[in-house]
Amino acid sequence: MRNEGLGSWPARRARKTPHRTALIHGDTAYTYAQLHDRTTRLAHALRERGVRRGDRIAYLGPNHPSYLETLFAAGTLGAVFVPLNTRLVGPEIAYQLADSGAKALVYGPSHAGLVAGLPGSTDVRTYVEVGAEYEAALASAAEEPIDAPVTPDDTCIIMYTSGTTGRPKGAMLTHGNIIWNAINVLVDTDLIADERALVSAPLFHTAGLNMLTLPVLLKGGTCVLVEAFDPDATFDLIERHRITFMFGVPTMFDQVARHPRWPDADLSSLRILTCGGSPVPTPLIAAYQERGLTFLQGYGMTEAAPGTLFLDAEHAVTKAGSAGVPHFFSDVRVVRPDMVPVDVGETGEVVLRGPHVMPGYWGLPEETAASFADGWFRSGDAARVDEDGYVFVVDRIKDMIISGGENIYPAEIEDLLLAHPDIVECAVIGVPDDKWGEVPRAVVVPREGASLDPDELLASLAGRLAKYKIPKSVVLADELPRTASGKLLKSRVRNRYGNQ
Repeated sequence: MRNEGLGSWPARRARKTPHRTALIHGDTAYTYAQLHDRTTRLAHALRERGVRRGDRIAYLGPNHPSYLETLFAAGTLGAVFVPLNTRLVGPEIAYQLADSGAKALVYGPSHAGLVAGLPGSTDVRTYVEVGAEYEAALASAAEEPIDAPVTPDDTCIIMYTSGTTGRPKGAMLTHGNIIWNAINVLVDTDLIADERALVSAPLFHTAGLNMLTLPVLLKGGTCVLVEAFDPDATFDLIERHRITFMFGVPTMFDQVARHPRWPDADLSSLRILTCGGSPVPTPLIAAYQERGLTFLQGYGMTEAAPGTLFLDAEHAVTKAGSAGVPHFFSDVRVVRPDMVPVDVGETGEVVLRGPHVMPGYWGLPEETAASFADGWFRSGDAARVDEDGYVFVVDRIKDMIISGGENIYPAEIEDLLLAHPDIVECAVIGVPDDKWGEVPRAVVVPREGASLDPDELLASLAGRLAKYKIPKSVVLADELPRTASGKLLKSRVRNRYGNQ
């Protein structure tokens, strides 16, 4: 095959294990032979609609076989896949479509209303709704193999990650980036061909796709796709499908452990539990250990496709709170501002390099250049290293808030708040939350003489920001602490307003 990228995976799997089940969604199951056939037909259908090599194909919808078929079809054509976060609202979706220059959009029926309301300023010319229209397109398409030349260095996915400037940036992940990340997962988690993975984490997130689904499909296992996480349904799915592998953020696993069915549920099939997004609390680790289950924790970022650090089962307790050590094909350092590695116990910035690290951000050469130093990607996260080489992430230099596994950047929220006529200054900080880990709080300075209603202010953000990004509380302040040069002191804002 001339295709060395992800687009060739269905064909390569079909020639090895054609009759094994690749995907399960509800009562529908597809073998690897069927996945190959459907992917090929979709690629033909998109090409007939004008999609060419290098064009961007976006997908908007919950977990569904069509998501992976679209990803593989894009790779078959040498096109670029653009997954869209289903939790975003119309203006946010429109921005990413326009920024990526997407020519085609495949979308689920749940988002038909949003798609219908998108402005005509995007480059999208081909719309395909999953369902009858999608299946008709496949049925009428050619089935001859497509073997376009695709190299590991070609861009496979543009995955958007929120930026500190208030606008999301598209991380360009090559086929090679994703392949090497999958190899890291295979090496460090010991996946087997009989793996049965429960995919309830959203596929539009890099972890749900690249740390769970794609490694399992590469190995020839089965992925059970679930449109939305539900703790009660999770027990049924584990028992029905004899699930062996799960990924989630701590909030998901906590909801499962707190469910009334937890003490008596049949979890005997579970072999691998991986968790990311934020550190796993020690009580949660203990709750699963009582059921004979151990977490494999990790640390990563979209720009690294995403696996970077990994904490194995052997050290889950002795190194609790640690993000682990680098994946097999990943190099990580914790450095001072001059890029010199820190001493044991000293705090510095996490930097990384390896074949899984992106080449840059889509259309942003200056931001790309600023993100690298001497070939190392600068994560913006602060950490320390212990005497055994285990990395403990202690803060977020870039000011990111992680709420239930979702990355939230205050700048995006602050930009909208500052547009309010009665707000002079504002700062968004993360505050502790029992359910989500942390949630955003807005600290605002009203215009003199203005009467600002916090509830009305938050209501004004509805429809302009995804719900999870909208602050859960508002604190009114007379002024915000700043340096002599006028720079906002976020640390003082947190200390002063983070516990009110």
